[in-house]
Amino acid sequence: MELPQIRIQSQMAKISVSTQSAKQEIRQPKADLSIQQPHAEITMRTTPSKLTIDQTQAWEAMNLKSAKRSIEEFAQQGKQFVSEGTARRASQGTELMKIENKGNPIASQAIQNGHKPQKALGIKFIPSAFAVKINYQPSELTIDAKPNKPIIEARANKPEINYIPGSVDISLGQHQNLEIDFVNLFPSDK
Repeated sequence: MELPQIRIQSQMAKISVSTQSAKQEIRQPKADLSIQQPHAEITMRTTPSKLTIDQTQAWEAMNLKSAKRSIEEFAQQGKQFVSEGTARRASQGTELMKIENKGNPIASQAIQNGHKPQKALGIKFIPSAFAVKINYQPSELTIDAKPNKPIIEARANKPEINYIPGSVDISLGQHQNLEIDFVNLFPSDK
């Protein structure tokens, strides 16, 4: 015997979800950079060195004098001899005026005037030490340096940002369904 049956078939509804991811691109261009370094400014000043050699005293010691210097010395020496001679004659005249005093001024004056004084004997180094005068003035170097600062120009570039937003699509992927079937509801007559 067959029993009546109810057959139910159901199908659930399905949701379909489709996503598309967001995309973001970031690009950072390099900064524009310009650097210039000007040369330093250098100034140099030099004063020349100076060497002076004075041999006048050495030449005079060897009796090699200039005409002007010889004339000056002879004139000075002549004046000195004249003044010494005048002083000697004045002194001798005073002695002769006082002849009545003790002594023999005529004889002593004859000896004094008749003989030249002896010259002193000695060793002389010609030219004498340090007769040549040397003077040296060294040169001077002055250096002025002025450094110049670098010229830096920098321009930052903005980042390039490209953004594509994502999306979500929701749809009904499968409809719901309900089937009801009846079997052996009406028995057949056999």
